Amino acid sequence: MTGKIGDRAGPHGQAAPAQPGWVAVLRRAARWMELRSFGLTPEHFTLAEGLRAAFAVAVPLALVLASGRYQYGWAIFGAYWTCLCDTPGPHRLRRALLALFVILGTPVAFMGSWLASFGTVAALVTAPLIVVLSALLPVRLAHAGLLSALVGGVGVVAVGFPHPAGQAGELALSFMAGSFWAYLLVNVLWRVDAWRPTRQLSDAVFARLADMLADMVATGDGPHRDAAWHPAHSEHRRAVRFALERLRALIARYEGEPEADLRPFLLLQEAAEQLFSAAIALEHDFILREGPAWERMAAADAMLEAVLACRAAVAEGPRVGDILVLPTDALRQVRADLPEGLAAGCLLATQQAVGLVAAAQSGAAVASVLTPVVGDGRIRWQDALKQGVRQAAAVVVVLYVAIVFQFGYPYWATLAVVMVMQGAARVAWTRGLERIFGSLLGGLAALCLLLVSDTPTTLASVAVLLAGVSIALRSVNYAVFVVFLTMLFIIVTELVQPGAGIGSARILDNTVGSLTAVLAVLLLWPDFGPPVTRLIEDGLKTNRAYIDAVRAGRDEGTIAAARRAAGLASIAAEVALHALGGLLRRWQRLSHADAAALRELRMLAGEAAAAWHRRLALGSRHDA
Repeated sequence: MTGKIGDRAGPHGQAAPAQPGWVAVLRRAARWMELRSFGLTPEHFTLAEGLRAAFAVAVPLALVLASGRYQYGWAIFGAYWTCLCDTPGPHRLRRALLALFVILGTPVAFMGSWLASFGTVAALVTAPLIVVLSALLPVRLAHAGLLSALVGGVGVVAVGFPHPAGQAGELALSFMAGSFWAYLLVNVLWRVDAWRPTRQLSDAVFARLADMLADMVATGDGPHRDAAWHPAHSEHRRAVRFALERLRALIARYEGEPEADLRPFLLLQEAAEQLFSAAIALEHDFILREGPAWERMAAADAMLEAVLACRAAVAEGPRVGDILVLPTDALRQVRADLPEGLAAGCLLATQQAVGLVAAAQSGAAVASVLTPVVGDGRIRWQDALKQGVRQAAAVVVVLYVAIVFQFGYPYWATLAVVMVMQGAARVAWTRGLERIFGSLLGGLAALCLLLVSDTPTTLASVAVLLAGVSIALRSVNYAVFVVFLTMLFIIVTELVQPGAGIGSARILDNTVGSLTAVLAVLLLWPDFGPPVTRLIEDGLKTNRAYIDAVRAGRDEGTIAAARRAAGLASIAAEVALHALGGLLRRWQRLSHADAAALRELRMLAGEAAAAWHRRLALGSRHDA
């Protein structure tokens, strides 16, 4: 009963291939980082988009180098930025956002370059004005956050290339040519599967559920590590909830797509929610150790087999065959040997979830499915304006500093400000640290590469490779993305604008820009979110509402909504403890009693889940 995932039989009864040790290490690192607001999501790796971005950059880069017309180097940047602007979603959404990037980016590039040619004062006015206007785009456009940031980025970078009208027009036209070429490549010539991100995130949810259950199997009859409070308390619950919310937010982007395409992912989302609730209930039993050990151990073993089979089914797609048959039979057999209690209820919920996964793969009808959370992807104009003004103020400061101290490439500093300031203080803090760290490593790596070889052919080949790798990794981890992004821009700049000190300038400018962005969000209308103590109180309130809904016999939909609210409130309180490197916890004088209350949050959630699954088991007996 106490094996590990890699030692287990697969869904067809044969030995499942052992997972490499680095996979477990990577997911453990992701759980640790998520608690501290640093993202590490390997499931977002997109090789196809990376290959496409490499080709998108290779064409204008080859043309510029072959012709010797380095003034058209902005075509390279335009192609790359367009690939970067391509976000997961249906093709109609991707076409609209990328078309707007080409349409808006071209005049922004011209105006930024031309107006900056009138002097320092003009540059100090133009850059923040562009930033404010671009920040307002998400007020009217759905899911336009990245578009807004990149249009603002184009503007502040263009200000760093002050030219008279004629040359500014060449710069803008070269940007338009490169971005339009990438638009055609993305939407016409090399279209990728628009639903692939949803499959990747669905797989990620089941992988995290498998990790959670595997830890229970490994615990066996021993004490569970969450029986006492520790810094990583309930790490699996957070990991699964984060993955579920990422999936939910992504599915919302596909609202309006054909029902036959969208429905399987709604089923997978609901199946994962049911499995998660069952896993929480069973984990609660492992923590308290009140019932017979063999019951929870047998349930954990059977549930882990089922989750592994569900994950395999997601990977196989409609060709699932009988991959879910054996684990379903095993669940039924184990449940038949158990008394009608918590463990039996968890197995029943798992059976129902496996049925939803089977329906998602086969297209079979099911009784009901919870609808996804649907939002229009817009933000309030007050919030957008506040964000734009903060960014603009930071841009003015860093641009003035760059001019006074004669930075070689001041637009790298202003671009860092725009990219880092994409949220509240907690987000900017982590993004700032990641950008500084990534720029440092990327700059040093680029410097070493330039010392080894400076031939155009070698550097161009490396630039194409870096473009592909950076796009493939852009959503995996921001710091890793910045490492390759920094190397790419240093090498491309060296090719089209040769000069000394590019690598060190990139490090310095990014560091100044990132630090300025962090200071701006800390000093200008700082948004730290609610106090940690209030988040803990909200968590206790929502978890009590969850358990009250279960005990009052509310319907399944009401209980599911209460469960999600309780989970999100618990996560918000736990993450706030570690935000800004723990500074908020110290500033707000969090007491030991408050910290201990976090364990009570999870205990309440576990008790509610356990009560719900006991009710399921009792209901099934009555139905029988």
